[in-house]
Amino acid sequence: MNTLIINEIFYSIQGESLSSGMPTVFIRLTGCPLRCQYCDTAYAFTEGSKKNFDEIIGEVRKFNCNNITVTGGEPLSQKNTIDFLTLLNGLSYNVSIETSNAVSIKKLDNKTIIILDVKTPASKESDKNIIDNYKYLKSIDQIKFVICDLDDYIWAKDYIFKYNLHEKCTVLFSPSYNQMDIKILAENMLKDNIPARLQTQLHKVIWSDERGK
Repeated sequence: MNTLIINEIFYSIQGESLSSGMPTVFIRLTGCPLRCQYCDTAYAFTEGSKKNFDEIIGEVRKFNCNNITVTGGEPLSQKNTIDFLTLLNGLSYNVSIETSNAVSIKKLDNKTIIILDVKTPASKESDKNIIDNYKYLKSIDQIKFVICDLDDYIWAKDYIFKYNLHEKCTVLFSPSYNQMDIKILAENMLKDNIPARLQTQLHKVIWSDERGK
């Protein structure tokens, strides 16, 4: 029977992406090949327990919510994740995945909304970005840049146009929590007329760094 190593399953408000503000069930998987300097879920690197697909679905159904986000860690670092996403879509859930752009998205189900986190230099993992992933993006998908400082902002601005990312799907700029001033980021986006959408981590506005929120 197919299994995944689950770090946590919880019900909260979606704090990021175009679904920000929506009640959502989060399935956080264990494991990640990256070590971004701003990571706020390092506990997901190793903590977790093995559950089969039926057990996971049983826990999800308790929340009576149709929106599901599979996250990590890096959820695609587990080989059974793609089959699990296909199962969720078959059950008519609204499914999204938050992935780091360090693993191929080629085989993901077309119904799954991909939130692709392109790593900036200040993350210290920008060399892990997979350029080939961009050709598999759909119009319903989203590309996210976590901006740590103005150098990151300039890099991301140039990167968007280098790969025409704004023509593939929605581009999101998110200030790194306690690193980048959202007002400064907003003012620069307006000055440069960036083809991107500003977002903040709404869940942190509400609950700060409380785990499971």
